[in-house]
Amino acid sequence: MSLSYPNWNRFSFFFSGEYSQNYLKKSYLRLGIQNVAQLSYQNCYPFMYYLEHGKMYYSQAAQSPLPLKPILLYYGLIHLIKACILTVEPYYPETTSVLAHGVSARKRKKQHYSFFEDEVKFQKHGLFPFMAEKLFHMKQLEGEKVSMAELLQNIPELSSLFAKLKGKHTFISLKKKGTRFTIPNAVLDSYHMTEGRFQAFYTAKSAVPVQFHQDGSDDNLHFTLDVPDWKDPLPLKYDLHEECYAIPLIKEPFLLMPELLLHYLLLYNLGMIARYETEWWSELIRTMASDDYPFIQLFLDLSLEKGPYLISRLLNPERISSE
Repeated sequence: MSLSYPNWNRFSFFFSGEYSQNYLKKSYLRLGIQNVAQLSYQNCYPFMYYLEHGKMYYSQAAQSPLPLKPILLYYGLIHLIKACILTVEPYYPETTSVLAHGVSARKRKKQHYSFFEDEVKFQKHGLFPFMAEKLFHMKQLEGEKVSMAELLQNIPELSSLFAKLKGKHTFISLKKKGTRFTIPNAVLDSYHMTEGRFQAFYTAKSAVPVQFHQDGSDDNLHFTLDVPDWKDPLPLKYDLHEECYAIPLIKEPFLLMPELLLHYLLLYNLGMIARYETEWWSELIRTMASDDYPFIQLFLDLSLEKGPYLISRLLNPERISSE
């Protein structure tokens, strides 16, 4: 799959005021919100403008040199996220507190700085905790920290690069036939679990109902999972490179964090670096002296396509009628 440019055909029907108003009305009705006719009318154009501005940022990012990409991708993703929020929160933004980033970056060391070891910290107010709660029903994130290594390890398309540069895959691909999935039994070694314990662990963690079953043809693990296009079947993530679902080989601590949040956090920190750490950012791009460069470059190329893809799943019209 080519990741050189986002597929905006997934959003084409939203660029109709009539369709978007009806879409928002259905979403608000599903949530039991009052005055749906008025609110959907008021919000249909802000909703479309968020999508339109997001598209413009991504279009510019696709044509821009690497030094500018993080900034353009971050603001492009922000606009797409705001469109999603407007489908579930008709009065957004009610206060200025939700307009902040919602995360903070630590003060950087001028020498021996490593992007992999860098961290961001979750704040009480701002876009990150707001979208985590409104879009994914996640609360109480304030004060937690996450390193860039932990975030990158949870992006499935980066697994091959981890294998080449760090000596270990971070994801393993699943075979799928209809609703039947097959996990290679090598996953048991990564999780340090017996087959029975892994099945119990996975069943408890899965965001969608899963049923394991025996298959005498091999020693792999087999289960049935019905995944609609709009559903995020955590802990599985969709690999755009391989065009298949993959399971992470690292259990904690962000096994169940939706991938959209991972992209937001990485782009936030890279955007801050591109704006305020010009010397380090320029040296990284010019010298390519460490493993940081290939991971950052591949992630930015990936996020150009993956960000809009993840947003399109959240906005899938089937979601409104199914949840």
